[in-house]
Amino acid sequence: MAPATTPSDVVAGPGADEAVAATMEPFRVFVGYDSREDIAYRVCRRSLLRHSSVPLAVIPIVQQELRSAGLYCRERGPTESTEFSFTRFLTPYLAGYRGWALFIDCDFLFLADVAELARLADPRYAVMCVHHDYTPKEATKMDGAVQTVYPRKNWSSMVLFNCGHPKNRAALTPEAVSTQSGAYLHRFMWLDDADIGEVAFVWNFLVGHNRVDPSDAAETAPRAIHYTSGGPWFEQYRDCEYAELWVQERDAYEAEAAEEEKKKVEREAKAILQNVPSAVPVDA
Repeated sequence: MAPATTPSDVVAGPGADEAVAATMEPFRVFVGYDSREDIAYRVCRRSLLRHSSVPLAVIPIVQQELRSAGLYCRERGPTESTEFSFTRFLTPYLAGYRGWALFIDCDFLFLADVAELARLADPRYAVMCVHHDYTPKEATKMDGAVQTVYPRKNWSSMVLFNCGHPKNRAALTPEAVSTQSGAYLHRFMWLDDADIGEVAFVWNFLVGHNRVDPSDAAETAPRAIHYTSGGPWFEQYRDCEYAELWVQERDAYEAEAAEEEKKKVEREAKAILQNVPSAVPVDA
């Protein structure tokens, strides 16, 4: 079952001061959700929460829920490799056109505190992202989806949105996201170049493309890994670069999920026993 589009939880990261966290509005992270990659979303979510020093609202963008709510009516085209190819651009709307929010694809694994990324938000810009110069080598990606090539490819896979910016409010409406061309949206054509701020590539580190510089590892090591062509949850990518880090996070997630399920069963069993009438002794 897909997670709800609305925030299911707000969690303070392990490094957060509880008293301070209680007074903070959570930083909103919208994650593109694809039903074929449910485990990728759940592992991505865990990595975000595990490293965060601030409260987070991790919000999956689920296309079917948006359709049911009348917020998205676009017919799926042949070049859409995921269910969130276009729904990502609803992030400012879903955030109430207020404050800053982060959008990321579900095939991310965070190795660092997302609060560091949030602190880069600069009000001069409508959006901020990694300005990749990326041309994929493969003709297909993930589970056989067509690999398309276009200017500013992968810029929209991780975007800090200044949700209240006038240009975002005017251009990124539900109607526009359902009708505007892929080029218009993915190339940020509603903005001038000066409206697009730049973030270091380590926050959208493309597996198979970006490289760590041994002479400057501290500044070039990934802080957020993006398995853009396909991650270890797909059989054909099980041995891709950085696969072991994702597998470790997945194993930890599954162990936690199993423990939570065990506790749930124990709670249900205890509740049943509490409702059983006391035994009445029978005379011999």
